[in-house]
Amino acid sequence: MRKKPWVDALLEHPPSFVLKDCSPLAQLTRSTYSSVHLEIGSGKGDYWIQMAAKHPNELWIGIEKDVKVAAVAIKKAQEAILPNQLFVVSDAQVCLPQFANGDVDVIHLNFSDPWPKKRTHKRRLSASTFIDQYKRILSDQGLIIMKTDNKELFEYSMVQFSQASLILEEMSVDFRREENDDVISEYEARFMSLNQPIYRCIWRKKSHG
Repeated sequence: MRKKPWVDALLEHPPSFVLKDCSPLAQLTRSTYSSVHLEIGSGKGDYWIQMAAKHPNELWIGIEKDVKVAAVAIKKAQEAILPNQLFVVSDAQVCLPQFANGDVDVIHLNFSDPWPKKRTHKRRLSASTFIDQYKRILSDQGLIIMKTDNKELFEYSMVQFSQASLILEEMSVDFRREENDDVISEYEARFMSLNQPIYRCIWRKKSHG
């Protein structure tokens, strides 16, 4: 994706819903929202924007490290930004340690980079180092919801989540939405138009109690 001339100007003086790191998100106020959702790798923002609109009582936070892609998401959201939306332009490896323990109720991993070469597997958002951070910032009974079009990444992730002692709640190797309010992003719609299966799993953190 080519960098467009307006990107630098937008990110140099971003709108108020845009953050450059996650430190302001520590100790999120739960009295305002029923739950806190964190989408890691929000891309062009379709899922983050539409889900926040469908669930105004929930706080939706998007993280995207690619500044060119993030700028597109921010520009889209500017047209009708909602009070329950925040967007962070940063790397998840930098941001996740800035969250306090138990701050997040649901983590969304939508069509993450599969990093197919074995030497790059540690960069996958379902690698054990990331999962350790997810478990720390998730509330008791918190969820990780993952969707991907990549079978190998899905199988790898299922093993990683299982080894991390998370509890499998749901799994689908051909996810459909007959009775599900999960929105379809532009990226996902392209795969569906090609009849490629969408893999989805939901894992729950064990309660301390």
